[in-house]
Amino acid sequence: MTDVLRLWPLLTATHRYDKSISTRNRGQGTLIEAPILAFLIETRQGRVLFDVGCDYAKLSDPAARARWYDPLEFPMGPPEMRKDQRLPAHLARHGLTPADIDLVFLSHLHFDHAGGLCEVCGCDVHVHEAELAAARAQADDAYFADDFADDFAGDHRWKPQREEYELLPGLRAINSPGHTAGHMSLLIELPQGKPVILAGDAADLSENLIDEVAPGLCWQDRDDLALASIRKLKALAGEAGADVWPNHDMAFWRTLRRFPEYHA
Repeated sequence: MTDVLRLWPLLTATHRYDKSISTRNRGQGTLIEAPILAFLIETRQGRVLFDVGCDYAKLSDPAARARWYDPLEFPMGPPEMRKDQRLPAHLARHGLTPADIDLVFLSHLHFDHAGGLCEVCGCDVHVHEAELAAARAQADDAYFADDFADDFAGDHRWKPQREEYELLPGLRAINSPGHTAGHMSLLIELPQGKPVILAGDAADLSENLIDEVAPGLCWQDRDDLALASIRKLKALAGEAGADVWPNHDMAFWRTLRRFPEYHA
């Protein structure tokens, strides 16, 4: 019996970049526009956010933007994020405030998945302990140190994880390393429709799943781990009769229901 009631995808920003960032060793020279998504999950026991998007302050303030998105140090370039795409604006459309979020589940700690944590206060934050270690060690340039600098000491109650586990009835964390050291995906059992697996960056695009192509960026170049995670998610989907949702696929995003509609 699932405690999940509704699922909403939230478009928090868009990002234009070379396709090879999403598909390893293919797509060089092709620019794609990718959505940066978070997901609001309403359950009988509270509200959960899967990922939180970017830190709006780093994009809207010229000095911060120059620091964090210096084109020499960060050639991927900055996303485009409007004020109405910030998490508080999304939540307000649902009649909620950031204080109404009970738990944040972070697939990983890259800037476009963990940066918006500053918009949510006082809740439990779940992340894999290997991810925290990699982020602290600055394993790649997509970790922005102050996005997670308050771990264990700030406003959030950090809950590092290791094994696969059930967050709540109907929400199960799936270890899916490869893109990053401690990447996690989330299996959601909806009350009526097919289960959904939020892949996170284990699969940016539908192409990653269909053709079994690793993401362009892999932790320590471990594309073998990334491919194993793609195959694992596909196998789990087959067993559970679930759909796997890629994370940065604009064409796929356009097929999803938008507020006030929802997935259930």
